[in-house]
Amino acid sequence: METALPTQSQGFGKSPSGPFRAFLTDAIRFWEPRRVIYNLVLAVVVVIWLVASWPHFRPMFTLHSLLLLTILALLANVCYCAAYLVDIPMQSLSADALKRLRWLLWLIGTLFAVVFENYWIVDEIYPFVR
Repeated sequence: METALPTQSQGFGKSPSGPFRAFLTDAIRFWEPRRVIYNLVLAVVVVIWLVASWPHFRPMFTLHSLLLLTILALLANVCYCAAYLVDIPMQSLSADALKRLRWLLWLIGTLFAVVFENYWIVDEIYPFVR
């Protein structure tokens, strides 16, 4: 009686290939350069808030608040990654239509992030600054 030895699956330990790899590469080429612009837009909003209300925010500059700001910036970038959850499946459905709508998706996402950032500053941070 022969026993079959367990073998590795064909895809284990290998990079993705085929259409998924092409979709992922295309998504990275579109979204990652725009991540810099996204981060700059969010940073400009923070700078505007600080400059516009400097005396009010001055006591808030501590090491702890810098850590919180860093965590919020990391969370904003995690949220940016949600674009991949929409982009890659949409490419498999209709690549041509999505490529025209990507800019709109990026713009809506960035505007949503700016609105959310302003809400967070006004409602969660601004009232607690003494």
